[in-house]
Amino acid sequence: MPSKLTIGGQAVIEGVMMRSTNKYAIAVRKPNKKISVKKFKLKDYPTLNKTPIIRGIFRFIETLSIGIKGISYSANESTGEQDNINAWEIFFTLIISIGMTILLFYMAPLFLAKIITKDTGLLFNVIDGILRLIIFIAYLLIIAQLPDIKRIFQYHGAEHMTVHAYENKEKLTIKNIKKYSTLHPRCGTNFILIVFILSLLIFTMIPYRGYFFRLGTRLLLLPLIAGLSYEFLKFAGKYQDNNFVKILTYPGLLLQKITTKKPEDKMIEVAIKSLKALI
Repeated sequence: MPSKLTIGGQAVIEGVMMRSTNKYAIAVRKPNKKISVKKFKLKDYPTLNKTPIIRGIFRFIETLSIGIKGISYSANESTGEQDNINAWEIFFTLIISIGMTILLFYMAPLFLAKIITKDTGLLFNVIDGILRLIIFIAYLLIIAQLPDIKRIFQYHGAEHMTVHAYENKEKLTIKNIKKYSTLHPRCGTNFILIVFILSLLIFTMIPYRGYFFRLGTRLLLLPLIAGLSYEFLKFAGKYQDNNFVKILTYPGLLLQKITTKKPEDKMIEVAIKSLKALI
């Protein structure tokens, strides 16, 4: 089976979403144990998808949007209830999500760094960056203890293993897929870690002009950092067998040990359904 598509995806509630450039498919285990599968088209924006850095910013926003739609759809399918989410609900959910991200990973580290050190230069930025990373890892470790999140992380593992099998031109069977790792270099967890590392490097070059100046410049530079991170992730995925790339992506793979877990066979079955619908 030739591998022609670049496949990404994410875990949803009792299911897996697989996506390519112009479409995505969601497979969900229903209360009656059957698997429902639905395919969705993505609008094509050739210029945005081909322009370096800009495509990363666009893909980040697009991923957030279809991620919320996927969670909503899977919640309905996995419970047997129908409560369709509209465009305004998606918009407000995005705003709340972005607001919580700014509060937890930008405002809080800056405030704590200001308490820890009186330095306003390199040391302050390093402490700020390290605190941001510590808060992120702590957040993942805490939510990983929740039973529902544990299952989502198992489906996340099933998604990665299935993509690995597809990329290695394996027949998509549970037996074949179980040979592969739950860790993948193109994972969104890697993307977030790259954002944090690039943020630390770029923010050290910004002079100190007060708390709100620093907060504002960090937020303004976030789209640029997201775009650069996407380019690196795309490069890493293309050359994932290169030893130097393996070293660069290793911290992200370690972080995936939190966000992915070994799936049950029935979870792999759902991931297979999703990928087969896509290809």
